[in-house]
Amino acid sequence: MRRFTDSAVAALGMTTLCNLWMLSPLVSPDHNAIYHWSGRVSALFLPTVLDFCLFWLLTTLLLLWAGKSERGRIAAWCGFAVLLPWILLKNWSVMAFWRFPHGFSAIVLSLCLIVILALVIFWNPAQRPRFERFQRLMSHMLSVAAMIGIFVLCELAWFAWQARHLNDPLPLHSIPQTAATSEENRPPIIWILLDELSYRQVYDHRFNGLSLPAFDQLAQESSVFTHVIPAGIMTEIVLPSLMTGQPIDNIRSSANGMLSIHNPRTNAWTGFDQHGTIFQDAQSAGYKTGLAGWYNPYCRLLPQVLDSCFWTAQLTALTTPYRSHFHLADLIYSKTFHLPDAGEDLSLRHLSDYRSLFAAADTMLEDSSTNLLFLHMPVPHPGGIYHRATGEFATKNSTYIDNLALADSYLAHVRSLLERDGRWNSSTVIIMGDHSWRTKLLWTANPDWTQEEQIASDGGQFDDRPGYIVKLPGQHTGARIDTPFAATNTRQLMDEIIYQKIQSPEQLSAWVTSVRPR
Repeated sequence: MRRFTDSAVAALGMTTLCNLWMLSPLVSPDHNAIYHWSGRVSALFLPTVLDFCLFWLLTTLLLLWAGKSERGRIAAWCGFAVLLPWILLKNWSVMAFWRFPHGFSAIVLSLCLIVILALVIFWNPAQRPRFERFQRLMSHMLSVAAMIGIFVLCELAWFAWQARHLNDPLPLHSIPQTAATSEENRPPIIWILLDELSYRQVYDHRFNGLSLPAFDQLAQESSVFTHVIPAGIMTEIVLPSLMTGQPIDNIRSSANGMLSIHNPRTNAWTGFDQHGTIFQDAQSAGYKTGLAGWYNPYCRLLPQVLDSCFWTAQLTALTTPYRSHFHLADLIYSKTFHLPDAGEDLSLRHLSDYRSLFAAADTMLEDSSTNLLFLHMPVPHPGGIYHRATGEFATKNSTYIDNLALADSYLAHVRSLLERDGRWNSSTVIIMGDHSWRTKLLWTANPDWTQEEQIASDGGQFDDRPGYIVKLPGQHTGARIDTPFAATNTRQLMDEIIYQKIQSPEQLSAWVTSVRPR
């Protein structure tokens, strides 16, 4: 019994050290993985716990089996010690979002295995007292790691309990019957955010041969902002800033998925207030609001100020923190919990997000009673999901430039729907990026970075200007607004449009000049 207990404790410590990368997203103080999770809570936590327990069981059985012979104990305990630096380095690389070079990792692992094999082959019984002392030291170290593992599992259980209602459907805003007729007199506002849309790549320095006919047509009847100052470079920070009109430099979430924001001017953390947003402003003015969005948990954050809502997020590693050590377990968990296959290509998840949002947005666009509609689409955000040469979806050999062409195609699609229903001319249409193309800030180090993207970005140079285009009702002539404009003023601009204080390109230009950043 003592041998089983000692083996189980040591195995728990080793399991904890080997699985820190898998546990860390779910016990992280900022709760990012929980915040961005759009599925069932059980599908987020349970596979991780089961995988941890399976790893623990197998490691315990390994130690029990190895304890039957001297060379087995040497192989197991020396193996733990020799592999530990490699394991911790892998953990750190995952948790720090640093890509551990595969070739270097393979070399280090190979050297570790050679050392272990040499220790077993050239074992000298005269070294037995020294090995016994080493084993006791390792056992004490793993016992400490086991206590940490127990604490982490308890924390995991507590966070899972707090998040149990994370994505339960929340009742949306409902407009009283007496207000139904007043909405119809409100000029429609279609607000489209194309994620990572770069002004430079669309209008200022377009890649040679790239055709963007919908953007070109829109520029001939809209006001194109040439110098927008972004609200940030991270989507989860930028969108709350755009919606509230506040400068925000950081966010954090509770384990139940609620958001807090940090204002750098006041240096204060406050809870995100859905009633202090563009959508509350619109509803107060008699608008019916709708939203179909990507990545941010909009339906959890804004239920009381939206009349219809859909959101999804499958693309990023944060939304799929679990990945099993065991291929068979991956398949079982994926089928049982309806998860994307843990080994599935990110492009497939990106494409799935795009298709889901495309369908949801079409449903909302076809509802003419929704007269303020926000659409957050996951293009042209890398990775590529489209081939501009063929006009077909793709999950390989596609680039940011291809995704720009897909964004153009989507813009043309939205326009065709509005023109078909006779609403294009009477609508305010705002097209913008949350931030620009984050070349050297993020993507140039990615192994999928292509020569085409290298050329398009002039060697990875970062231009921080996001795209920002405003078409007012009845506008048929193009205009440029060269005055620097802070994107944090988007809520204020929307309020001016909601209350019809801005009705011409000249009024828009004058207003932008009046709020020019100091």
